[in-house]
Amino acid sequence: MKAMDVMSRDVVTCRPDDDIAEVAKLLAERDVSALPVVDDSGMVVGVISEADLMRREEIDTEKHRPWWLEAVTPGIILAKEFAKEHARKVDEIMSDTVVSASEDTSLAEIATLLEKHRIKRVPILRDGKLVGIVSRSNLIQALASSSHVQAGGDAPGDRSIRLELLDRLDGQAWTDFGSRNVIVRDGVVHLWGLVGSEEEHKALVALAEQVPGVKGLSDETFPAY
Repeated sequence: MKAMDVMSRDVVTCRPDDDIAEVAKLLAERDVSALPVVDDSGMVVGVISEADLMRREEIDTEKHRPWWLEAVTPGIILAKEFAKEHARKVDEIMSDTVVSASEDTSLAEIATLLEKHRIKRVPILRDGKLVGIVSRSNLIQALASSSHVQAGGDAPGDRSIRLELLDRLDGQAWTDFGSRNVIVRDGVVHLWGLVGSEEEHKALVALAEQVPGVKGLSDETFPAY
């Protein structure tokens, strides 16, 4: 399987000049641990994470050292810490080193990136622009969907089914399920995530069953009602 087979396309992002307070609100509301930072042209220029916001003056979590330890701490470290504690804009504290992958990157390579860099998600780029994201949970969902995930990836038909289903979900005003995960294996659609009502659940099932090429449905949604 490849990144394109499991990635989430509806990715929450922020801008370099966004306020830190707004970013913190987004992280909390969308229950994510990091946000890709994109510029006006859609290019990914950085990442801002929960770790960047842990030491803040607003919540009295600044780092305090004994005077003698601060005296021997390099100025570059003190300056970096001060910026994280007092910055007001994303580009003042974001990491401009972005660990990313392409749509054709295998899940084995994605797993290696997650482990090597100790991160929770990898932005998926096409010509430098964000097209999706693969998280640790996406890999777990892929594993749960098939006990025989092969390096060769899914058949082209599975990818076509997934893309068609995601496109149809994007056009529905009654659900935001497209921002969660959909996996297709051997023509069987696996649906994951929370649904807000029984009506939404029934509609999701009906929509998935109507996509050409679908052989079956594995309903692994979690009710929020």
